[in-house]
Amino acid sequence: MTTTSRPRKNLEVRRSDHTTIRYTAGGPAGGPTLALIHGWACDRGDFDAVTDHLPEDYRVLAIDLAEHGESRSTRDVWTMEEFARDVAAVLEAESVDTCVVAGHSLGGAVAVEVGRLLPATVSHVVALDALHYLSLFPALSDEQTDATLRMFHEDFAGAVRGLVEGGSPAGTSTALKDAYFEKMVAVRQPAGLRSIEGLVRWDMDAALRETKQPITVFAIRDLVTREAIDRYGDRFDIVLVDLGSHHFQVEAPEGTAKILAGVGTEQGSGNRPSLDARGRARDQVSRPGR
Repeated sequence: MTTTSRPRKNLEVRRSDHTTIRYTAGGPAGGPTLALIHGWACDRGDFDAVTDHLPEDYRVLAIDLAEHGESRSTRDVWTMEEFARDVAAVLEAESVDTCVVAGHSLGGAVAVEVGRLLPATVSHVVALDALHYLSLFPALSDEQTDATLRMFHEDFAGAVRGLVEGGSPAGTSTALKDAYFEKMVAVRQPAGLRSIEGLVRWDMDAALRETKQPITVFAIRDLVTREAIDRYGDRFDIVLVDLGSHHFQVEAPEGTAKILAGVGTEQGSGNRPSLDARGRARDQVSRPGR
Protein backbone atom coordinates (compact mmCIF):
# COMPACT_ATOMS: atom_id res chain seq x y z
CA MET A 1 0.00 0.00 0.00
CA THR A 2 1.37 3.40 -1.00
CA THR A 3 0.80 6.40 1.23
CA THR A 4 1.85 10.00 1.14
CA SER A 5 3.03 12.03 4.07
CA ARG A 6 0.12 13.71 5.77
CA PRO A 7 0.45 17.49 6.30
CA ARG A 8 1.14 18.21 9.95
CA LYS A 9 2.12 21.16 12.07
CA ASN A 10 4.78 21.23 14.76
CA LEU A 11 3.37 23.13 17.71
CA GLU A 12 4.10 23.74 21.38
CA VAL A 13 2.29 24.56 24.58
CA ARG A 14 3.81 25.99 27.75
CA ARG A 15 2.45 24.50 30.92
CA SER A 16 4.42 26.93 33.03
CA ASP A 17 7.81 28.59 32.98
CA HIS A 18 9.49 25.19 33.51
CA THR A 19 7.82 22.92 30.95
CA THR A 20 7.37 23.32 27.19
CA ILE A 21 5.56 20.46 25.45
CA ARG A 22 6.03 20.10 21.71
CA TYR A 23 3.64 18.11 19.60
CA THR A 24 2.52 17.43 16.05
CA ALA A 25 -1.04 18.08 14.87
CA GLY A 26 -2.58 16.94 11.62
CA GLY A 27 -5.99 16.28 10.10
CA PRO A 28 -9.27 18.21 10.12
CA ALA A 29 -10.41 19.79 13.38
CA GLY A 30 -13.83 18.18 13.07
CA GLY A 31 -12.61 14.61 12.63
CA PRO A 32 -12.28 11.85 15.23
CA THR A 33 -9.37 12.84 17.49
CA LEU A 34 -6.58 10.47 18.43
CA ALA A 35 -3.84 11.50 20.90
CA LEU A 36 -0.65 9.43 20.62
CA ILE A 37 1.85 9.07 23.47
CA HIS A 38 5.28 7.49 22.97
CA GLY A 39 7.06 5.16 25.36
CA TRP A 40 9.92 5.74 27.79
CA ALA A 41 13.05 7.08 26.10
CA CYS A 42 11.21 7.35 22.78
CA ASP A 43 9.54 10.29 21.00
CA ARG A 44 6.55 11.32 18.93
CA GLY A 45 8.39 10.58 15.69
CA ASP A 46 7.68 6.90 16.32
CA PHE A 47 4.11 7.62 15.18
CA ASP A 48 4.90 9.53 11.96
CA ALA A 49 4.33 6.56 9.65
CA VAL A 50 1.31 5.40 11.68
CA THR A 51 -0.28 8.81 11.19
CA ASP A 52 0.23 8.58 7.43
CA HIS A 53 -1.77 5.34 7.37
CA LEU A 54 -4.74 6.58 9.40
CA PRO A 55 -7.97 7.65 7.67
CA GLU A 56 -7.73 11.15 6.24
CA ASP A 57 -10.58 12.43 8.37
CA TYR A 58 -8.72 11.67 11.61
CA ARG A 59 -7.33 14.49 13.70
CA VAL A 60 -4.04 13.19 15.14
CA LEU A 61 -2.00 14.72 17.96
CA ALA A 62 1.40 13.11 18.59
CA ILE A 63 2.98 14.41 21.78
CA ASP A 64 6.53 14.54 23.13
CA LEU A 65 6.37 14.09 26.89
CA ALA A 66 8.57 16.35 29.02
CA GLU A 67 12.31 15.87 28.37
CA HIS A 68 11.56 13.43 25.55
CA GLY A 69 11.98 14.32 21.91
CA GLU A 70 11.76 18.09 21.55
CA SER A 71 9.93 18.82 24.82
CA ARG A 72 11.88 20.41 27.65
CA SER A 73 11.34 20.76 31.39
CA THR A 74 13.28 21.54 34.56
CA ARG A 75 10.57 20.24 36.86
CA ASP A 76 11.17 17.93 39.80
CA VAL A 77 8.08 15.71 39.48
CA TRP A 78 8.28 12.75 37.09
CA THR A 79 5.18 10.71 37.89
CA MET A 80 2.75 9.21 35.41
CA GLU A 81 0.19 11.71 36.70
CA GLU A 82 2.48 14.61 35.81
CA PHE A 83 3.09 13.23 32.33
CA ALA A 84 -0.69 13.03 31.97
CA ARG A 85 -0.84 16.75 32.62
CA ASP A 86 1.54 17.24 29.68
CA VAL A 87 -1.00 15.51 27.46
CA ALA A 88 -3.92 17.36 29.03
CA ALA A 89 -2.21 20.67 28.26
CA VAL A 90 -2.08 19.75 24.57
CA LEU A 91 -5.72 18.65 24.52
CA GLU A 92 -6.72 21.93 26.12
CA ALA A 93 -4.61 23.97 23.71
CA GLU A 94 -6.27 22.15 20.79
CA SER A 95 -9.77 22.58 22.30
CA VAL A 96 -10.39 18.83 22.15
CA ASP A 97 -13.89 17.88 23.31
CA THR A 98 -13.55 14.12 22.97
CA CYS A 99 -10.75 11.79 21.93
CA VAL A 100 -9.17 8.36 22.10
CA VAL A 101 -5.82 8.38 23.91
CA ALA A 102 -3.28 5.73 22.89
CA GLY A 103 0.09 5.19 24.53
CA HIS A 104 3.00 2.86 23.89
CA SER A 105 4.82 1.25 26.83
CA LEU A 106 5.21 3.93 29.54
CA GLY A 107 2.82 5.94 27.39
CA GLY A 108 0.17 3.32 28.13
CA ALA A 109 0.42 4.17 31.82
CA VAL A 110 0.22 7.85 30.94
CA ALA A 111 -2.85 7.18 28.78
CA VAL A 112 -4.60 5.57 31.76
CA GLU A 113 -3.79 8.62 33.86
CA VAL A 114 -5.10 10.95 31.15
CA GLY A 115 -8.33 8.98 31.20
CA ARG A 116 -8.52 9.29 34.95
CA LEU A 117 -7.72 13.02 34.80
CA LEU A 118 -10.15 13.84 31.97
CA PRO A 119 -13.14 11.49 32.25
CA ALA A 120 -15.38 13.79 30.21
CA THR A 121 -12.87 14.16 27.37
CA VAL A 122 -11.26 10.74 26.92
CA SER A 123 -13.70 8.20 25.47
CA HIS A 124 -11.34 5.22 25.22
CA VAL A 125 -7.85 4.37 26.51
CA VAL A 126 -5.53 2.28 24.33
CA ALA A 127 -2.24 0.71 25.43
CA LEU A 128 0.24 -0.47 22.81
CA ASP A 129 2.14 -3.39 24.35
CA ALA A 130 1.74 -1.92 27.82
CA LEU A 131 0.04 -2.66 31.15
CA HIS A 132 0.42 -6.45 30.85
CA TYR A 133 4.06 -6.63 32.01
CA LEU A 134 3.60 -7.69 35.63
CA SER A 135 7.23 -7.03 36.58
CA LEU A 136 6.88 -3.35 35.71
CA PHE A 137 3.35 -1.92 35.71
CA PRO A 138 1.46 -3.06 38.82
CA ALA A 139 2.60 -1.63 42.15
CA LEU A 140 5.67 -3.50 43.39
CA SER A 141 6.70 -4.27 46.93
CA ASP A 142 9.36 -2.06 48.51
CA GLU A 143 11.93 -4.82 47.99
CA GLN A 144 11.00 -5.28 44.33
CA THR A 145 11.04 -1.53 43.73
CA ASP A 146 14.47 -1.13 45.30
CA ALA A 147 15.89 -4.04 43.29
CA THR A 148 14.51 -2.74 39.99
CA LEU A 149 15.70 0.80 40.51
CA ARG A 150 19.10 -0.39 41.69
CA MET A 151 19.66 -1.98 38.27
CA PHE A 152 19.12 1.36 36.54
CA HIS A 153 21.25 3.32 38.98
CA GLU A 154 24.16 0.88 39.00
CA ASP A 155 24.19 -0.12 35.33
CA PHE A 156 21.87 2.08 33.30
CA ALA A 157 23.00 0.76 29.93
CA GLY A 158 22.63 -2.82 31.09
CA ALA A 159 19.12 -2.17 32.40
CA VAL A 160 18.11 -0.55 29.12
CA ARG A 161 19.51 -3.51 27.23
CA GLY A 162 17.41 -5.76 29.45
CA LEU A 163 14.27 -3.81 28.55
CA VAL A 164 15.02 -4.13 24.85
CA GLU A 165 15.70 -7.85 25.08
CA GLY A 166 12.58 -8.40 27.18
CA GLY A 167 10.48 -6.71 24.51
CA SER A 168 11.94 -8.69 21.61
CA PRO A 169 10.30 -11.98 20.62
CA ALA A 170 12.51 -14.78 19.36
CA GLY A 171 13.72 -13.99 15.87
CA THR A 172 13.91 -10.21 16.31
CA SER A 173 16.96 -9.03 14.38
CA THR A 174 20.05 -7.98 16.31
CA ALA A 175 20.30 -4.81 14.24
CA LEU A 176 16.78 -3.79 15.20
CA LYS A 177 17.41 -4.43 18.89
CA ASP A 178 20.65 -2.47 18.73
CA ALA A 179 18.87 0.48 17.11
CA TYR A 180 16.27 0.58 19.89
CA PHE A 181 18.97 0.28 22.52
CA GLU A 182 21.01 3.16 21.10
CA LYS A 183 17.95 5.38 20.99
CA MET A 184 16.74 4.57 24.48
CA VAL A 185 20.07 4.63 26.29
CA ALA A 186 20.54 8.23 25.08
CA VAL A 187 17.44 9.49 26.90
CA ARG A 188 17.95 12.91 28.47
CA GLN A 189 19.05 12.84 32.08
CA PRO A 190 18.20 13.14 34.89
CA ALA A 191 14.66 12.82 33.49
CA GLY A 192 15.37 9.38 32.07
CA LEU A 193 16.13 7.90 35.47
CA ARG A 194 13.47 9.89 37.23
CA SER A 195 10.73 8.89 34.81
CA ILE A 196 11.56 5.18 35.01
CA GLU A 197 11.38 5.61 38.78
CA GLY A 198 7.96 7.18 38.35
CA LEU A 199 6.78 4.19 36.32
CA VAL A 200 8.15 1.62 38.77
CA ARG A 201 6.42 3.42 41.66
CA TRP A 202 3.13 3.82 39.75
CA ASP A 203 0.17 2.05 41.33
CA MET A 204 -1.63 0.74 38.26
CA ASP A 205 -4.35 -1.05 40.20
CA ALA A 206 -5.33 2.16 42.00
CA ALA A 207 -5.34 4.05 38.69
CA LEU A 208 -7.48 1.40 37.01
CA ARG A 209 -10.06 1.56 39.79
CA GLU A 210 -10.57 5.25 39.05
CA THR A 211 -10.45 5.05 35.25
CA LYS A 212 -13.96 4.49 33.95
CA GLN A 213 -13.37 4.45 30.21
CA PRO A 214 -12.98 1.17 28.31
CA ILE A 215 -9.32 0.16 28.04
CA THR A 216 -7.92 -1.92 25.20
CA VAL A 217 -4.42 -3.39 25.34
CA PHE A 218 -2.87 -4.46 22.04
CA ALA A 219 -0.14 -6.84 23.13
CA ILE A 220 2.48 -8.78 21.21
CA ARG A 221 1.34 -12.39 21.39
CA ASP A 222 4.72 -13.87 22.35
CA LEU A 223 5.18 -11.36 25.18
CA VAL A 224 1.90 -11.97 27.04
CA THR A 225 1.82 -14.32 30.02
CA ARG A 226 -1.09 -16.40 31.27
CA GLU A 227 -0.68 -14.72 34.66
CA ALA A 228 -1.32 -11.31 33.12
CA ILE A 229 -4.44 -12.57 31.35
CA ASP A 230 -5.76 -14.16 34.52
CA ARG A 231 -5.07 -11.06 36.58
CA TYR A 232 -6.34 -8.34 34.25
CA GLY A 233 -8.55 -10.06 31.65
CA ASP A 234 -11.66 -8.86 33.45
CA ARG A 235 -10.40 -5.29 33.82
CA PHE A 236 -9.25 -4.45 30.31
CA ASP A 237 -9.49 -6.05 26.90
CA ILE A 238 -6.28 -7.79 25.83
CA VAL A 239 -5.96 -8.21 22.07
CA LEU A 240 -3.07 -10.36 20.87
CA VAL A 241 -1.28 -9.02 17.80
CA ASP A 242 1.50 -10.32 15.57
CA LEU A 243 3.06 -7.09 14.39
CA GLY A 244 6.69 -7.39 15.47
CA SER A 245 8.37 -6.51 18.74
CA HIS A 246 7.49 -4.28 21.68
CA HIS A 247 8.04 -1.32 19.33
CA PHE A 248 5.56 -2.60 16.76
CA GLN A 249 4.22 0.85 15.94
CA VAL A 250 7.60 1.54 14.31
CA GLU A 251 7.89 -1.84 12.60
CA ALA A 252 4.30 -2.18 11.38
CA PRO A 253 2.79 1.30 11.04
CA GLU A 254 0.05 0.20 8.65
CA GLY A 255 -1.09 -2.58 10.97
CA THR A 256 -0.90 -0.24 13.96
CA ALA A 257 -3.01 2.37 12.17
CA LYS A 258 -5.57 -0.30 11.35
CA ILE A 259 -6.06 -1.36 14.96
CA LEU A 260 -6.16 2.23 16.20
CA ALA A 261 -8.76 3.21 13.63
CA GLY A 262 -10.70 0.09 14.57
CA VAL A 263 -10.98 1.27 18.17
CA GLY A 264 -12.63 4.48 17.01
CA THR A 265 -15.05 2.54 14.80
CA GLU A 266 -15.97 0.05 17.50
CA GLN A 267 -16.73 2.73 20.05
CA GLY A 268 -19.82 3.69 18.16
CA SER A 269 -21.12 0.13 17.99
CA GLY A 270 -20.10 -0.89 21.47
CA ASN A 271 -18.21 -3.93 20.10
CA ARG A 272 -14.58 -3.97 21.21
CA PRO A 273 -11.97 -6.58 20.28
CA SER A 274 -10.82 -8.64 23.23
CA LEU A 275 -9.19 -11.69 24.64
CA ASP A 276 -11.58 -13.17 27.15
CA ALA A 277 -10.62 -13.93 30.74
CA ARG A 278 -9.95 -17.58 29.86
CA GLY A 279 -7.45 -16.56 27.23
CA ARG A 280 -9.55 -17.31 24.16
CA ALA A 281 -8.40 -14.84 21.54
CA ARG A 282 -10.92 -12.97 19.43
CA ASP A 283 -10.34 -10.53 16.56
CA GLN A 284 -6.60 -11.18 16.53
CA VAL A 285 -4.50 -9.01 14.25
CA SER A 286 -1.48 -10.22 12.30
CA ARG A 287 1.29 -8.48 10.43
CA PRO A 288 0.10 -7.60 6.90
CA GLY A 289 1.18 -10.31 4.51
CA ARG A 290 1.58 -13.05 7.14
